[in-house]
Amino acid sequence: MTPATNAPAAAGTPTPLPPSEPGSLHALVLQSLDDDQALEIVSIPLEGKSSIADHMVIASGRSTRQVAAMAQKLAERVKQGGFGHVRIEGLPAADWVLIDAGDVVVHLFRPEVRSFYNLERMWAFGDSGAA
Repeated sequence: MTPATNAPAAAGTPTPLPPSEPGSLHALVLQSLDDDQALEIVSIPLEGKSSIADHMVIASGRSTRQVAAMAQKLAERVKQGGFGHVRIEGLPAADWVLIDAGDVVVHLFRPEVRSFYNLERMWAFGDSGAA
């Protein structure tokens, strides 16, 4: 029996980054999270679903310290990349940090908090389930 194609990678196996336009804010966000060893990076296209952003990116960090560091580094990289300033919410506790970068909204979680809120499921309405 072969595993499903959209099943999560085995522990320790890196999963490929979702596709994005080279040089875009979305690509910068995905690369930044990958560089900082974020876990389970998921990108949800919002075009046609919501006017808040074009993409929602969800990822996990192993600890509150890693979540906070990833958020701060991402904000700096977005600014250095010429995409302007970002708004960050939730840094003091860093269980769930929201980064609003305009066209891309990023949610960084500790794994337990991520599984509790399950944003992927909430925003997957109407999707066929294909990756």
